[in-house]
Amino acid sequence: MASETTLAVALVDDDRGTREGLAALIGGTPGFRCVGTYTSVDEALRGLAEAQPDVLLLDIHLRGLAGSEGVRLLRDRYPRTQVLMLTVFAEEERIFESLCNGACGYLLKKTPPARLLEAIREAHDGGAPMSPDIARKLVVALQRTGPLDKPEQALTPHEVRIIRMLADGDSYAEVGERLGITVNTVRNYIRRIYDKLHVHTKSEAVSKALRGRLIP
Repeated sequence: MASETTLAVALVDDDRGTREGLAALIGGTPGFRCVGTYTSVDEALRGLAEAQPDVLLLDIHLRGLAGSEGVRLLRDRYPRTQVLMLTVFAEEERIFESLCNGACGYLLKKTPPARLLEAIREAHDGGAPMSPDIARKLVVALQRTGPLDKPEQALTPHEVRIIRMLADGDSYAEVGERLGITVNTVRNYIRRIYDKLHVHTKSEAVSKALRGRLIP
């Protein structure tokens, strides 16, 4: 781990120019050091054991496993490392998926270098840095889903269990395997959950269930 004054930072991006640019920025700034660069989630899972970064910058769109899905694997294996997402576009579904899977913040790649470095330190200090565009999308999504009138009656216990699994980042296949049902049956449950919560996407369903305190 890094010392109190210097933050160890690693990054995952499959674009060479972005990797080199970020590594140069981090490594050339007092108070920060770049301890590793990776092109995929799989590569990072192997390399972070030695690098031990305080903060990991993770691109959303990667070859192989997407960063929004891979963040859960990275956080499970390296819980002391804060994961800060980086993306070109503010995609609502990816935002919710990443945050539900354990990311502590979400920045657009157009973020100015000084603000990016500030966000890295915020993430390490327990904050949740976000680009204004990202924060606005979250607010709009929360407003769109609206409150639950009677959350305790909205879903059956089985449906609550399924939405909790989705909030934990489980795929439909993983939900089916854990419950001993087929993927098609899982999809049928999901459709009923969407109808009851008056939502259209997984991110909206998870958001509404969290705000209605259907799941912790």
